[in-house]
Amino acid sequence: MKNLLALSLLLLHSFAAYAAGAPAAQSHPQINRVVSAFVQQQTATLDGKVDYQIEALDPRIVLAPCSKLEAFLPGGSQLIGKTSVGVRCTDRNGWKILVPVQIKVTLALLVSARQLPSGQVLQEQDIARQMIEISRTDGYTDATQVIGKVLRYSIAAGQILRSDMLRAPYSVTQGQLVQTIARGRGFNIRGEGVAMNNASEGQSVQVRIASGRTISGTARNGAVEISP
Repeated sequence: MKNLLALSLLLLHSFAAYAAGAPAAQSHPQINRVVSAFVQQQTATLDGKVDYQIEALDPRIVLAPCSKLEAFLPGGSQLIGKTSVGVRCTDRNGWKILVPVQIKVTLALLVSARQLPSGQVLQEQDIARQMIEISRTDGYTDATQVIGKVLRYSIAAGQILRSDMLRAPYSVTQGQLVQTIARGRGFNIRGEGVAMNNASEGQSVQVRIASGRTISGTARNGAVEISP
């Protein structure tokens, strides 16, 4: 009986000491601070203005206290728009949680300065800059990335220029008489043929040669390189 009483008193004392000196659960504000530092670090190199808001975690979520927290970006996520940042506890038997975050990025993006037709080769006078809050990351901020590219379809004035609108100019066009070049160790053979399709620099092109045979090559500087 004395032993049972002594054990009960020891357990009661240990519980009181734990309650007084150690956290009963991981602090939600500390998790948010880790998320905030991660977002700031990961967006520091972005052009423009970045604003973000971290949603409060459900107070019913109780996590074990952790000595080392680490933020990460879940697979397939981007630090833009409505997203989530993961936080993991790297202690033994640790845990992880996803924290909802709203990230707004405002950039000076390139837009069409006027209505532009399909096939237009973009020049400096065709583009303008406009401060825009973006929800995805495929707009352009550098004019050198779009000048010389060709519009796949017509667009209205003020439209954001995106990668799916543009293509590289054709190096070889269908029906064009092209020079064929076959290079190898110790030889360099040149010939001629007719391109059977359009191809930008580095793209595959079919060529019909004088014998009537069709061969495949790669568009290079207006000619077609044939792999031996």
